[in-house]
Amino acid sequence: MTVFHFFNCAILTFGPHAVYYSATPLSEYDTLWTSIKAAVVYLFTALVKLVCLATFLNVSESESDNFDPYQELLKALFGFIEVAGLYFALTQLTHRNISQNHKFQAVGLGWAFADSVLHRLVPLWFGARGLEFTWDYIMQGLEANANLVFSISLAALGSLMWLRKNKPKTLIPIIYACAGIVATMPTITSYLRRGLGWHLPKVVGFELFSSLLIAFISWQLFVACQRPSN
Repeated sequence: MTVFHFFNCAILTFGPHAVYYSATPLSEYDTLWTSIKAAVVYLFTALVKLVCLATFLNVSESESDNFDPYQELLKALFGFIEVAGLYFALTQLTHRNISQNHKFQAVGLGWAFADSVLHRLVPLWFGARGLEFTWDYIMQGLEANANLVFSISLAALGSLMWLRKNKPKTLIPIIYACAGIVATMPTITSYLRRGLGWHLPKVVGFELFSSLLIAFISWQLFVACQRPSN
């Protein structure tokens, strides 16, 4: 039973990444190497972010469950290290002759998969195989799905910010605002948990809803920027 629960949670956590790759044109254009390189960049930026957090943050055990605006502001600022890494992955890495459409999807997919492996694989391996059933790892899998959508949306917004030159000027503030919201989403969810006392299912529901909303807005912005300017 415990092994069955572990595999269910593992499929829920990592399965959507494989499904997305197989069900979209990414598999037809052989963009796997692009996703792998993006995952490596993510792991490096996560290491840099971890070093910065360990150096500049000082959180005691008594404060770990409380929302500290100063600490969360620092976390949000250090979160933009990942945005810098995403910029590098989109603009500096050499990619095969793939379109901008497929490039940001491949980068976002690799980014999300590396995040799930780094933050969820070990807790899943040691926790989901426990003797007592818990919903926490199912919620973790749903969070991974929301993060997949967020990562691809942020990559799409980054593609519009850094790669597309002839985008309508009226859309530029909206693009940057959406990217800022996605980049600071960990701080937003931390406030919901620690500041407002939301339980995990409610927070996960918010993440899923907001990820779909951001994805829809990002898609509309991408479509609008692809239209020929008058």
